Amino acid sequence: MTVRIGILGATGAVGQRFIQLLDDHPTFELAALTASEASAGTPYREAAKWRVNTPIPDDVAEMTVGRTHPDDVPDDVDLLFSSLPSSVAAEVEPRFLEEGYVVSSNSSNDRMAEDVPLTIPEINPGHLDLIEVQRDERGWDGALVKNPNCSTITMVPTLAALDEFGLERVNVTTLQAVSGAGYSGVTSMEIIDNALPNIGGEESKMETESRKLLGTFDGAEVELHGMDVAASCNRIPTLDGHLENVFADLADDPTVDEVAAAMRAFPGVDLPSAPEQLIHVFDDPARPQPRLDRDREGGMAVSAGGIQGTTNGVKYNCLAHNTIRGAAGASLLNGELLVEEGWV
Repeated sequence: MTVRIGILGATGAVGQRFIQLLDDHPTFELAALTASEASAGTPYREAAKWRVNTPIPDDVAEMTVGRTHPDDVPDDVDLLFSSLPSSVAAEVEPRFLEEGYVVSSNSSNDRMAEDVPLTIPEINPGHLDLIEVQRDERGWDGALVKNPNCSTITMVPTLAALDEFGLERVNVTTLQAVSGAGYSGVTSMEIIDNALPNIGGEESKMETESRKLLGTFDGAEVELHGMDVAASCNRIPTLDGHLENVFADLADDPTVDEVAAAMRAFPGVDLPSAPEQLIHVFDDPARPQPRLDRDREGGMAVSAGGIQGTTNGVKYNCLAHNTIRGAAGASLLNGELLVEEGWV
């Protein structure tokens, strides 16, 4: 089965990751690339300032970039991946949805909308059934699915593994790579020999999205998980890979070995881009580290380590590649899940 796909916002940092990850994909055939009006009508190799560490695929380099408008996307495209800035996506994505396109979006708009699935395939695939509610509520034939913020997706798989012990409260401090701000998001004068606290909007995303992802879907709506989440988010001078320090209060009193075992045993999914093992757990307290561990399983795995008991639960560190697992790879997995579940 071949599924024809397009990328909205194909020239940006996340759009480039999409193209890298889609190269030689067993199911998806790239049929459309869109960008701003300034890039429309030009070959992709000219429109994109390519910064990914592998070459542009030859066939993609010669593709003509279209406008980010339904008129510039062929009717036989089955699935769209969106890497648009959220302010643009909020205006543009509904146009495609009204035209009947299915959109797997990395953009932050509508992640917490009651009728929009916010999904991680290994965590809450059943939330895709919100699409039926969404179509009834909004009256469109398309479907919108979101993946969470890059910092949220680093932490939530580990929390899902801990949920069997009764998650009550989570405190997290993030050490986030500069690529999360985009290529022009943080200047060298700001970040070299420095750290930037309080990344705008990041803390509230972690605090709300994690509760939705671990929430319960009853067929009509998602009831948010009852845990309390407090986040402190910081930008540090690493290129890729978000490292996070998590403190989880639990109702039960598991041992460190039991926590590690629960993380290692947390099940994955049988999708083309999914890691063989979702969570890799280190016994070495000095791991994970961004430079050493962000590319584990092609950047699609989450790493954890430094697990210790606390008065009320456990503390540990976790890490994921923010532009692969935390962005383009997350949307790609959601797209594969949409195909697997028959929504595409």
